[in-house]
Amino acid sequence: MTEKYRGATILVPVKGNSADEEVIRQASMIAKKNRATIYVVSVVVVKQELALESDLPEEVAHGEKVLEAACRIAQEIGVEVETGILQARSAGVAIVEEAVVRSAALIMMAVSYRNRKGEFNMGRTVPYVLKNAPCRVWVFREELQKN
Repeated sequence: MTEKYRGATILVPVKGNSADEEVIRQASMIAKKNRATIYVVSVVVVKQELALESDLPEEVAHGEKVLEAACRIAQEIGVEVETGILQARSAGVAIVEEAVVRSAALIMMAVSYRNRKGEFNMGRTVPYVLKNAPCRVWVFREELQKN
């Protein structure tokens, strides 16, 4: 690993999908080797018809559960993490804005394998982050399930 990440912030957005665990493990190993900081975020997407500051207890509880799981994985590797829950209209916008605010050197995120109309589809968040992030972005796609 290059000196690029020495003492840097690695932003890791998580959703609670199966690929999150591997992303947290990889980010933790990079952070440990480079004395970097890991900031793990869960984004609660607020529907347009609700106020951005709306209380969404179920969504926040899910985010907290996902963040706790991420912390356990990082601690197994010997790395402490900071966590946060962001409420936003768009997960992609929230992730990019958080990367800017925290001067992140790297965003590491997972993408589930989704098949829409016979084609692999990454949704809207990953392409937005890839296009607009001010730093490097590593995307982990989960393994294909064998039939």
